[in-house]
Amino acid sequence: MAMDSEDVTLPRATVQKMISEVLDSDLSFGKEGREIIIQSGVEFIMILSSMASEMAENEAKKTIAPEHVIKALEELEFNEFIPFLEQVLVEFKGSQKVKEKRDSKFKKSGLSEEELLRQQEELFRKSRSKLHQNSITSETAPPNGQQHSSSSSSSSSS
Repeated sequence: MAMDSEDVTLPRATVQKMISEVLDSDLSFGKEGREIIIQSGVEFIMILSSMASEMAENEAKKTIAPEHVIKALEELEFNEFIPFLEQVLVEFKGSQKVKEKRDSKFKKSGLSEEELLRQQEELFRKSRSKLHQNSITSETAPPNGQQHSSSSSSSSSS
């Protein structure tokens, strides 16, 4: 299912933000220039994906792995990007381990998602109730720890 590069695009706002981050503050980038950057990015992604797909097929793999992308970058002679991308991959794998630990914690709890949601709602209800009680207490309490004037005046007049 091959796609024509005109069928896909990159988010203009995201591309504009990336362009703005590398430009000096006294420079601007025209719409036509941004469109060329977008189309170049789309074309690069399609070429890299196609090349990585070939690398996976050559190894009789059905899933494109990071190694296939790195081999494709080498084939396309983009070797200078590889160390940076390998570091990104290490960081991504680290974040995935944290996510897996968190997911595992919930699975090990033995509770269904519905039960966990019910417990969460109960905690929210208790928190709202406590907050409501605190706001009522603070509204009825006299400021600065003083006693109510009506109770002190009635006791002194008797």
